[in-house]
Amino acid sequence: MDLQLKDKVVMVTGGAKGIGEGIVKVLAKEGAIPVIVGRNEQDNLKLANDIIANGGQAFQVSAELTKPDEVAKAVESVLGKFGRIDGLVNNAGVNDSVGLENGDYEKFVASLHKNLIHYYLMAHHALPALKASKGAIVNIGSKVADTGQGGTSAYAASNGGRNALTREWAVELLPFEIRVNAVIVAECYTPLYQSWINSIPNSEEKLAAIKAKIPFGQRMTTAEEIANATAFLLSDASSHTTGQFVYVDGGYVHLDRSVSPV
Repeated sequence: MDLQLKDKVVMVTGGAKGIGEGIVKVLAKEGAIPVIVGRNEQDNLKLANDIIANGGQAFQVSAELTKPDEVAKAVESVLGKFGRIDGLVNNAGVNDSVGLENGDYEKFVASLHKNLIHYYLMAHHALPALKASKGAIVNIGSKVADTGQGGTSAYAASNGGRNALTREWAVELLPFEIRVNAVIVAECYTPLYQSWINSIPNSEEKLAAIKAKIPFGQRMTTAEEIANATAFLLSDASSHTTGQFVYVDGGYVHLDRSVSPV
């Protein structure tokens, strides 16, 4: 399917690695101009240069998203380069294990900055351009807001906030024909996930146990599968879809986990 994203300028936070990298690559394949927004300029440039070397288009902006002024400057840089923004993917974040018992005020608030507040700031600063283009916003979220996990209060709160903002913005932006949706991730295999698995005793057994709980295929979701859903929601192929949470999780959250592997 041609998603008609050719030459559309789409900002992707945390776009250099993991799920963000998957989204950037799919957007480039669809002919869009993904803008990689992340703190590490070398990582951003590596991916952007790889895409350009393979005939695609890409741009990068280095920004520390926990600093509000850098978020504003990132948006200004994109407008200075292209004069437009057609889509925003809020993706950057980290499950940083700031729990109720083991956390404190400073860690909790810092985690909100890492995982939620820049979602608001990116959308706030990009909004005038999105109004002009009648663009779309996709917020990447986590199952943790639905299921809980234990020991990660700040990340869970942030993802609950992402979901709430998705619905709130979908309502607020109706008059401007800006669609806002979320893609919810459960168990997606990324380099960061691999590092977490490697840090756990009996990591192979733990990974096998996780996969066994995923109803569809007893396998992890891929970054490309998350990216395909994201690209669809950014495109006019989903022109009457707004305020929705799309779970790309192999049925992890909503299907009966007691279903035995075939």
